[in-house]
Amino acid sequence: MAGKVFELEQVLVYRREMEKLRKQEFAVAKLGLDQANHELQREEDIVVLLTQEFQRCQNNLGCIDDVRMYSHFFTRKREEIKQHKGRVEHLDLVMNEKRSDLMDASKDKKVLESLKEKKTAEFKQEMATKERNFLDEISIQKKVKST
Repeated sequence: MAGKVFELEQVLVYRREMEKLRKQEFAVAKLGLDQANHELQREEDIVVLLTQEFQRCQNNLGCIDDVRMYSHFFTRKREEIKQHKGRVEHLDLVMNEKRSDLMDASKDKKVLESLKEKKTAEFKQEMATKERNFLDEISIQKKVKST
């Protein structure tokens, strides 16, 4: 029994490729977000350690310039952390968009796959019916010849 070719096979292949591409894009976006979160956490940890160090040696600072230098440094670090948080938020939005694209691509592919399965089942049912009718015809012809 020769299999019937699914009419939308090329579309299905295309949608599978699109889903694979969307998976890769999502993975890249997730990796970027994870790295940005790691960098942000590292920066925050550095600030905490430096704040503790500043508190320990605050009494030993000799002049106002040293205190001003620490103050400028902490101001700059707070601004860097604020920028990192903005970058993390942006990457989170990008990752969510890529996730949505991936879900849409998966849905599109699944719709075609279920249609293909339905068409295959219909074809098998049709072939089984034709085979049964053919066998019935053969048995009828044998009975007619033998009588």
